[in-house]
This record gives sequence, structure tokens and C-alpha cells, in this order.
Amino acid sequence: MDTLTRLSRTRQSVPPPPRRLELPPGMRTQLGCDAVGIPEDFSHRIMTRLPRVGCVYADQGLWWWVVPAGSDVALEWPMPSYYSPGALLPETDAAPVLLHCPDGDAPYTPPIPLYLALCRLTGTTPAWSRTVGAGHFPPPRRGED
Repeated sequence: MDTLTRLSRTRQSVPPPPRRLELPPGMRTQLGCDAVGIPEDFSHRIMTRLPRVGCVYADQGLWWWVVPAGSDVALEWPMPSYYSPGALLPETDAAPVLLHCPDGDAPYTPPIPLYLALCRLTGTTPAWSRTVGAGHFPPPRRGED
């Protein structure tokens, strides 16, 4: 009986699996989907600075911006943002609320303007603008001097 009680408690303590953002019907996602979670106060300011905004959802103080898959390649999304490959969100009691749906059939916010707007608001230097010191390059191999 103790074993059954322990197993029951163990099963109850397992966190629920993450859920994928559900896009509006008719959206084409041939580039795949990731999402960037940005706190609501930053998101309000970012929304007015972007030339194009894709699907944006609200969930527990974060706005989730749908971006093409791989939008984290060579980018270090600044804190306090959260990058979610596959647009998987932590499980919550309620489904995220769709705040913005673009005209057309592409759900994406262009990632570079989103990244730059977030960097500007957080005072972060974009990854490609940072100074690279001499210690960042590997030493040459023999015969390549």
C-alpha cells in the first residue's frame, strides 16, 4: 500500500507538458515557428516601433511573438526575453490569448526588427556589434601562419 501511495504522489508532482501555440486557421508556416516571450511592458513599446507585426499572444505577463524557426541562430535574445523553439509554452490553466493577427497568411513578426527593438529598450548591444578581442580567435594551426 505504501508503494501505491508513493507512486501516486510521484505521478501528481510531475509538471504538465508544455503546449504549442495554436495559430489562427489559414496561417502558412512553411518556415516553422518559434516564439519569443517578452514582458508586457516592453511589448507595448515594441509594438509601435515595428513596421510589421505577426501573431502576438498574451500569457501570464508575457507577450509571445511568433517568429520563423531558427530566429535564435547567431542572436542572443536579451534578458528579460525568453526564446521558445517550436513555440512551446509552459503549461498554464488558460490558453494564451491572441492579441494581434496580421493581415495575410504569414504569422511571423520579422525577427531582426523585433530583436533590435528589444535590444534598444533593454540597453543591450546587438550580438554582431560587440567588439571581438584577440582572445576570441583560435590560434592558427601549423602551416597556416
